[in-house]
Amino acid sequence: MIPEESGQSAMTFIDTHAHLYDEAFSGEEDLVIERAIQAGVGKMIFPDIDSNTREWMFELADRHVGTIFPCLGLHPTSIDSGWEKEMELMESHLSRKIWAIGEIGMDCYWSKDFIKEQQTAFKMQLELADRLSLPVIIHSRESTELILNTLKECRHLNLRGVFHAFSGSIESFRELQKLGDWYVGIGGVLTYKKASIAETVKEIPLDRILLETDSPYLTPVPYRGKRNESSYIPLIASRLSEQTGHSVEEIAEITTDNAYKLFGL
Repeated sequence: MIPEESGQSAMTFIDTHAHLYDEAFSGEEDLVIERAIQAGVGKMIFPDIDSNTREWMFELADRHVGTIFPCLGLHPTSIDSGWEKEMELMESHLSRKIWAIGEIGMDCYWSKDFIKEQQTAFKMQLELADRLSLPVIIHSRESTELILNTLKECRHLNLRGVFHAFSGSIESFRELQKLGDWYVGIGGVLTYKKASIAETVKEIPLDRILLETDSPYLTPVPYRGKRNESSYIPLIASRLSEQTGHSVEEIAEITTDNAYKLFGL
């Protein structure tokens, strides 16, 4: 069961992917976090990016214990010729309490210049997650098949986690389910016109879905084009309700329970 928290609405949500430490929120971080809590989003998972923002991410988490849950990882778009040093810097924080290894994966959208290095770093971080018995948060922009193939190569590891901002087909989802305990993150893209995930999500069981914003990016309608924030999670839940036929209350309960199970909150 999901623990009830005083002062919050009956519906409790978790934003399982937010970068509220991003410079887009400079000076407003505490206000944005409080706004999320007032909207019923009582907990937020903070995936890591790289050494440029990591210290501030942890500082915010230390200021909001029980609300912010930080992770550790090297984002694929941060991998370049100096990626090995970045990996060392990331691993130097392993003494801290973290809730997942992420955001990790591969990205073929921005550049393929370091795709081999991305895959090497991805595998190293999958091994780290296995060693620490932590879930992973996977970034797979235009690289779903590459990611799935890499996971198949790593079947010997005990892996579980979430495909952040899932945009794959229902066939990709089913293939993913064959590989173990995997969830998909559904966010603001669900509210966009002609978004393929709006149809795919109808065939994905609710007990495999996590809600996320990817703040400050991927802002849901009607705020698309503006800065995203965790308080918009109910908008995503409402759209998911329209597409799947589940009530918003049911979506809140089950997706929140999913997050508790995956991240051990």
